Amino acid sequence: MIKLLNSQKRILLLLWLFIISTLLLFYSFTLTLAEPDCNNPGAGDIDYCLQKIEGEINALKPAHEYNKKELTDLRNQIARLEKQIVGISKQLDVTEDNILLREEDLAYAIEVFEEKTKNHYKFVRLYDPIVPFLASANATTAFKEIAFRQKAASEDVKLMEGYAKDLLKLKEDKTNLEKNKSGLSSVKGKVNSRADFLAGEVKKTESYLATLSAKQEELLALKAGGFQTSIGDTPPTLEPCSGAPGSANFCDPGFRPAFAAFSFGAPHRTGMSQYGAYGRSKSGQSAETILSAYFQGAELNKNYPIPGTIGVTGYGRIAFEENYLLGIYEVPESWGESGGFEALKAQAVAARSYALAVTANGAGTICPTESCQVYKAQLKSGKWAEAVRATRGWVLIKGGAPATAYYASTSGGYTISNWGWSGIKDASGDWPGTAYEKIAASPWFYKAWFKTRGGGSCGKSSPWLSTAEVADVLNAWQVIYKGGGDVSRVSPIDTSCWSGNPYTFSDLSSIGGYTSVSSVSVVYSNSGSTQSVTFSTNKGSITVPGEEFKKAFNLRAPGYVGLKSSLFNIEKL
Repeated sequence: MIKLLNSQKRILLLLWLFIISTLLLFYSFTLTLAEPDCNNPGAGDIDYCLQKIEGEINALKPAHEYNKKELTDLRNQIARLEKQIVGISKQLDVTEDNILLREEDLAYAIEVFEEKTKNHYKFVRLYDPIVPFLASANATTAFKEIAFRQKAASEDVKLMEGYAKDLLKLKEDKTNLEKNKSGLSSVKGKVNSRADFLAGEVKKTESYLATLSAKQEELLALKAGGFQTSIGDTPPTLEPCSGAPGSANFCDPGFRPAFAAFSFGAPHRTGMSQYGAYGRSKSGQSAETILSAYFQGAELNKNYPIPGTIGVTGYGRIAFEENYLLGIYEVPESWGESGGFEALKAQAVAARSYALAVTANGAGTICPTESCQVYKAQLKSGKWAEAVRATRGWVLIKGGAPATAYYASTSGGYTISNWGWSGIKDASGDWPGTAYEKIAASPWFYKAWFKTRGGGSCGKSSPWLSTAEVADVLNAWQVIYKGGGDVSRVSPIDTSCWSGNPYTFSDLSSIGGYTSVSSVSVVYSNSGSTQSVTFSTNKGSITVPGEEFKKAFNLRAPGYVGLKSSLFNIEKL
């Protein structure tokens, strides 16, 4: 009985272990599958992907910097070796010249010696030792002649021996120099090979880092413009606490001084402003006038041969006019009842033209999301359907083909020159007071953004920043554009939302030196962007170019506080 119980316990234990291991395996598999795809991130994945890319860059940088330093050292070594090889080559040339001279001297000496030897031999053969004594006045003179001849012969031998020794020494020097040159060339070849390898590694790493940086820029762009660009069927409402002082949605932050960044419009600010078209319609403009204002350079063809069908992803081929266009959800149909019917007509023409342009006149396929144009199978039958029928056959033509008629919710009173379209001042008079989007009451015309698309705020109850937080942004600008720090560490300090390894306030302040801001003023350009922002700080007055401030602000401002447009203002309480 005891054995049976033990067996049952063993079986139960094994069963529990199997269940737990299976659950762990499933959980780990689920985690693996759940990792966001940073090549095509969703709106909620942007922060994760930014952190991942920053981590990859930080991991690569130390090895990359070491390789670059080693490559520089190797190139310096190659330069030194080349200099030494040139020096040895010059010395070899000198040595070879000396060898030639010595060989010539030796050859001449040998020739003279041989002539002297021949004469001496003749002299010895014909020489009669008695003759000098008979011919000389005395024996002393005879002995002197004999000694002179012997000394001359001995000197000739010594001279030739000296030439021979010099020649041997020069040839030995030449051999050593050639060995040294060969050795240096061999070392240079090895160093060159290592340098070539490192140059390739550095180039590959820099290329990869450039790819990561480009991806980082792309994700930052997504963060800056992480909201739909068109209005959709339901107009957005005023977001609480995102308004300026005096507006219905203003929230007092409870501290002074306080600063907030307000964006005029939101990306992409190209082509037709939907709220601008609504304001123009309410002001009495026709659809034709509206289209000509936003799509300058395009011709409105009112008898364009419309294709019968169009391909829509997920729906197959459907009727173009009677189905696809009636299912476009890009502007509120209610506008047609409040003075905006001409805006609906302009939108119908823009949607028709865009669809024909991106599908090669209906032959291709278009996506049904805001990445292209929002299409739903629930077809409209009210004012939108009336606008579609009223403009049937109306297509914008540019370059002999349907124009890619871009449009977006709100441009801030200025559209920008982009994607083949010219930017315009979208106001009847002075900007921003008479901007058509203001007439249409666009909630995005002047807004301080501090929440994600899903409503997350990272603990921020409003977009207002303290004087220290604005000074912190200026210190971030200093690091990004003036140097003195690690740009990769310029990110929001609240790591609970962003992770990473951001600078602390004090660390960044020790680099930039800004600790407080007391006032701010903004200068706008005539092309619809913020030209510069000037701050009064503890270090005096500082003027920052608009685009530079926008980037520094979006990288360092706390939470999800951000600028969506290059046309912005900074307000102070």
